[in-house]
Amino acid sequence: MSNNFNFFLLHFLFSLLLPPLVFSHTHGNPASEIVDIINKNRTDQKLPNLNDTPGLGCMALQYIELCKGNCTDNNVVNCKPPEDDFTEVFAPNCGVELPTFGTITGHIVGCQKNYLEPSLAFSRILIKDKRSLSLLRNKSHSEVGVGLVGAHKGPFFWCVLFGNGKANTTFVLENRGAGIKQKQGCYSGSNTPCSEGKKHDVPFFNLFMFYVFILLFKLL
Repeated sequence: MSNNFNFFLLHFLFSLLLPPLVFSHTHGNPASEIVDIINKNRTDQKLPNLNDTPGLGCMALQYIELCKGNCTDNNVVNCKPPEDDFTEVFAPNCGVELPTFGTITGHIVGCQKNYLEPSLAFSRILIKDKRSLSLLRNKSHSEVGVGLVGAHKGPFFWCVLFGNGKANTTFVLENRGAGIKQKQGCYSGSNTPCSEGKKHDVPFFNLFMFYVFILLFKLL
């Protein structure tokens, strides 16, 4: 009887702990999720999907890395890097093979004090007026890349770069991006989870409760 009760108690405690332990981490890549939302919006308008190009995504991340700290009270990125930075700074930092550097057909940037989930970032930050909506649905685009970066206390920055190259032939990353050391943020088309897009730390309470669970297990 005692053993059955102990087993039931452990099972009950574990069932309480499992949800917060699982959901305390952020899985996936929110930048790639935004690409999916962009393509769904285009599909709804009977427009072709855009290729998710890691080279463009990495350069989008480089763009907003340079603009960090330039977010106005109206959630506008008050920063415009020189055009030469794309070929002289962003592309080399990403390892984009320069012979494959294609044409960038447009970009959208935005910022917000607090982190927003991909769907909200899309509607509230990136596509919030007729100009950005028109750019999103431009028929000259064939590829897209999204970058996201921010600190735990904000602000957070989003950037979308559009291009008109062919899949796997423009903005090609050397060694498929294996040499990129991503320290902050995330970009679409990458398998690396977002490192600074959202807080990944397990809350102290979860760690404490996990310790209590282990202690009880030893006592029983």
